[in-house]
Amino acid sequence: MVTAKFKSLFFSALLWACAGLAQAQAVAPDAFIRQISTEIIETVKSDKDIQAGNLPKVMALVDAKVMPHVNFQRMTAIAVGRPWRAASSEQQKRLLDEFKLLLVRTYSGALSQVKDQTVQLKPLRAGAEDTEVVVRTEVRGKGEPIQLDYRLEKTDKGWKIYDVNVLGVWLADTSFKSQFAPILANGGVEALASTLAELNRKAASGSSKS
Repeated sequence: MVTAKFKSLFFSALLWACAGLAQAQAVAPDAFIRQISTEIIETVKSDKDIQAGNLPKVMALVDAKVMPHVNFQRMTAIAVGRPWRAASSEQQKRLLDEFKLLLVRTYSGALSQVKDQTVQLKPLRAGAEDTEVVVRTEVRGKGEPIQLDYRLEKTDKGWKIYDVNVLGVWLADTSFKSQFAPILANGGVEALASTLAELNRKAASGSSKS
């Protein structure tokens, strides 16, 4: 079952959030991550509505600033695994829509936790011609540093994030995949889409009552 532990994972993974970088394709992948991480931290720190968990504002921020810089289809395909390839185009679209909404809603809790964090990049182990790289960082604030690494691919539209490693666990390739697997085994793609839809309905209901 997909559980509330998403929220703690996304507290760290919130630094996916990307600024609108017109020249993203011209920068190195580690410089790209530094820019987007700094931008989102400063945006959240300066916006009391986001810190308070204003869901419409969070959703607008994520749609405008995050999704253009994430290969969301690849991330979903990784999390779903082999059943993704067998799914119809309609089933894939439903999964994409419900998974995206689940992540956006999770941000409403995650973004409000940004206080005094900073991001420190580790040396990039990649060649100039590499089209897929891992950028390793640490998020530092109060308490122990949080390991936060990114898998990126180079496209004709710039670098795209397709997975995030939080404290040694890849979210799409390990965390989501392990939570989705029992649902897929028991009911297939339709069951997973329905489960995500139900989680989204419950989240929307909870938000409307708060």
